[in-house]
Amino acid sequence: MRIGKQDNAFTAIATSDEHSITVRGHDLVGDLIGQIDFTEYFWLLVCGHRPTDAQKTMMNACLVAIAEHGLVPSVQAARMTLAAAPEAWQGAMAAGLLGMGTVVAGSSEIAGRFLAEVVAAGGDEAAAVRALEGVKAARKKVPGLGHPQHSSGDPRADKLLEIADKLGVSGPHVAALRHLGKHAPAIMSRPLPINVSGAIPAVILDAGWPLEALKAVPLLARAGGLAAHLYEESRRPIGFILSHNADLAIAYDGERAK
Repeated sequence: MRIGKQDNAFTAIATSDEHSITVRGHDLVGDLIGQIDFTEYFWLLVCGHRPTDAQKTMMNACLVAIAEHGLVPSVQAARMTLAAAPEAWQGAMAAGLLGMGTVVAGSSEIAGRFLAEVVAAGGDEAAAVRALEGVKAARKKVPGLGHPQHSSGDPRADKLLEIADKLGVSGPHVAALRHLGKHAPAIMSRPLPINVSGAIPAVILDAGWPLEALKAVPLLARAGGLAAHLYEESRRPIGFILSHNADLAIAYDGERAK
């Protein structure tokens, strides 16, 4: 198959005609609008089937856990973009979402893929120890573990794992995460509690969410938080204050004009 060419061009997500709109096999007007909540619809759109009650509850918990995280770089980028272009909510929202990478929010995907590798290698304590030793040898950080503020334990992660246990969702990914959390402090020689970026992929993968769609979860969650910041920015702007404080905080150390 040539790059850019697809012999079987199909989509299983949605279609419409002059009389109806069909989404994942359901009539949008007759079956979904007013009868399904957004988290359930999100699961249906991505996975192609409605979630069970446990799956929906777990997804809800994950979305709530990370929707808002204060004035992190992605939020500052969004607010300063809106300050510079108050008519461009879409641009400001995009600025915030584009800033979600391996350090902020997108770290859940990195942790999820790491957990999947541990599970594929056996998922037991021995597999976790081997994975940790590999990370240490590569002089890398352990995905899903450690927090600069919550050194004794990330309360969001603890709550998500508690919910997963109560729902009966916890499975091989949660077990692997707990094995990593148990052995990491000794192997890495520092406190490394399970953080929310590790808990989210563990519980949601065990709930049945696809690995390839992991990043969609923090993206959707943070879109809600960004909407709040952009609305507040439009009413009580701080974007230029953030920009001015950056000028004050950063000293010039380049060459001087002669």
